[in-house]
Amino acid sequence: MLYPNSIATRRRPWHAGAVEQVTIVYADARLIALHKPPGLSLATRRAAPHAAVRRLLDAVPPAERSAWGLDAEGLWLVHRLDVGTSGLVLLARDHEAHRELAAAFASRMVEKRYLALVWGHPRPPAGTWDGPIGPDRRDRRRMVVDAAGRRATTAYATLARAPHVALLRVEPATGRTHQIRVHAAHAGHPIVGDDLYGGPRHRGVRDASLRAALSPPHTLLHAWRLHLPATRATPELHLEAPLPPVLLATLERLGITLPTRE
Repeated sequence: MLYPNSIATRRRPWHAGAVEQVTIVYADARLIALHKPPGLSLATRRAAPHAAVRRLLDAVPPAERSAWGLDAEGLWLVHRLDVGTSGLVLLARDHEAHRELAAAFASRMVEKRYLALVWGHPRPPAGTWDGPIGPDRRDRRRMVVDAAGRRATTAYATLARAPHVALLRVEPATGRTHQIRVHAAHAGHPIVGDDLYGGPRHRGVRDASLRAALSPPHTLLHAWRLHLPATRATPELHLEAPLPPVLLATLERLGITLPTRE
């Protein structure tokens, strides 16, 4: 759903063949919402603060960039996704909008909803993972559930089950590094395609076509929906990023259809 309140607002339809491109989901005079494909890094170094925005814009079709006058120097990244995660990413078009949106994320006023295909069937089928998260002292790439870590809370609900896997709706209340991936793996249900936290692939899958479907080129974690509260700079918005082709194809192979009311 999308509830714009500006005549400058535009919504672009999703084309399944455009997975390698960044798609504009929503745009107005203060805010740009993009659909990031998996594989595009949003890592940012202090010496190059606009590098992630440039990578995003380089993947936006030129006509779209031109239509909205998008320039990396005039846009600010509001939040980030892991390189393997697809879905919604927000860019602010001025300092005030960036400050207001960043504050909304920091104060947990933004409702974030992800889709994750995980190994196994969680018990109970819905609940909360709330282990504190901190760095893995043995592997600097990873985070772990650690009593000395920072508080982290992730709600989950099973939307569908298939042999070997389940599709979850996941709602992180906090924003720790790799939070969903760490919590899911710690619960014994790592995300399909997550080589860093998932361990061995296939997990006993014998059917060759199913093995292929459950061996995706990226983590099957998708930043699906955002509910943004109204701020002084931006309207209240309900945003949604359509599922990327690899996740769609995997769900189709598994016979999973998203519930219409999710």
